Amino acid sequence: MAKLETVNARFPLKSVVRGGGAPLSSLARPSPHSPNQNHLLAALPTAEFDRLSPHLELIPMPLGEILYEPGGQLQHAYFPTTSIVSLHYVTESGASAETAGVGNEGVVGISLFMGGDTTPSSAVVQTAGHAYRLESRLLKQEFDRAGLMQHLMLRYTQALITQMAQTAACNRHHSVEQQLCRWLLLTLDRMQTNELVMTQELVASMLGVRREGITEAAGKLQHAGFIRYRRGHISVLERSGLETRVCECYAVVKKEVSRLLSDVRHRQGAAAVV
Repeated sequence: MAKLETVNARFPLKSVVRGGGAPLSSLARPSPHSPNQNHLLAALPTAEFDRLSPHLELIPMPLGEILYEPGGQLQHAYFPTTSIVSLHYVTESGASAETAGVGNEGVVGISLFMGGDTTPSSAVVQTAGHAYRLESRLLKQEFDRAGLMQHLMLRYTQALITQMAQTAACNRHHSVEQQLCRWLLLTLDRMQTNELVMTQELVASMLGVRREGITEAAGKLQHAGFIRYRRGHISVLERSGLETRVCECYAVVKKEVSRLLSDVRHRQGAAAVV
């Protein structure tokens, strides 16, 4: 856990409770945040959403924040909106590797409704932003109603399992450059910008490879004009270039997420989940 704790800049989780009293300053302008920014929450029927919305807490998700550690009892589920969370496994030696990422397409804490309550992995904020937090008790209650929330969560869990399985295959059989392209593209899919605040050391930790390998792979992509790297920042200049270098794993994950969730419509009927 030592490696993860070095990047854990834990901030107080000061929440803004939806449905409760808002500060006067916030009444002067509309909030830039909305639960609809999370695809699962946006897909809920109005009745189910209305039961949950008063209990959704908007919280900051600073880079390096550890949401839960191996074996810990999960108290909340997290629905990212502008943040991205990395699910990590950390070995006894302190080495780590990402098993999956969760952004605005999903939820962190599937073990809560799958019956496990705890997990051997860690969840760490990879990209700073915000998320909506929900008490585990309330998530379980809604899941046990066997409505669309349950359907959504099970579909998403299958998509997450696909991502984990494909990540394992990719890490074993594909080059560091291909893995880096896959990781960059999946990250871009969850963001509204091409600018990533990310050190090479942290990317190496995500992929479970040596930093030198990331330096070499990033250098090749930069030389090709696909990215620009400066300390702590990666700018994607030509997404299509990354798509020519990536392995099939990216398309497999993207296609499966779309297949599993595209039939679920936004509760306003305006757009598909993915």
